[in-house]
Amino acid sequence: MIPSTLRFWLIAAVVCYFVIILYLLKNRALNLKYTLLWLLAGVVMGVLVVFPEMLMRIIRVFGIQSNMNGLFLIIIGFMLMILMALTSIASRQNMKIRALVQEIGILDKRIRELEDGQGGSADRKASGQEKVSDMDGASGAAPKETGGR
Repeated sequence: MIPSTLRFWLIAAVVCYFVIILYLLKNRALNLKYTLLWLLAGVVMGVLVVFPEMLMRIIRVFGIQSNMNGLFLIIIGFMLMILMALTSIASRQNMKIRALVQEIGILDKRIRELEDGQGGSADRKASGQEKVSDMDGASGAAPKETGGR
């Protein structure tokens, strides 16, 4: 059985935990779909603090003799679940970043090709105008001015 003073402080700690999670969620420091696992862990902590007998029943089902060993096992289980969830989130983000970098590279290449294509046609037009000007200059006529560059 948990002493009433300890139970009070544990309940206060769980309430502070929820306040922090909800504050971060409200300020958009955490995304809702990533926060659900943290909220689930908080609910389990709250239930186990309010009803410590439930922890003892769960521990006995698994054949664990010491309450502390059972509590550590539950905590380690939640930590592994959160770690796996965060690892999968990081992996998905890595794949998205890789796809975006590749897309940016493709778009950058297309932009350079389009700029080279337009720049090359402008160079051809300019060189074509020079040939016409040279021909006009060779015939003795004054070079024609164009509205281009």
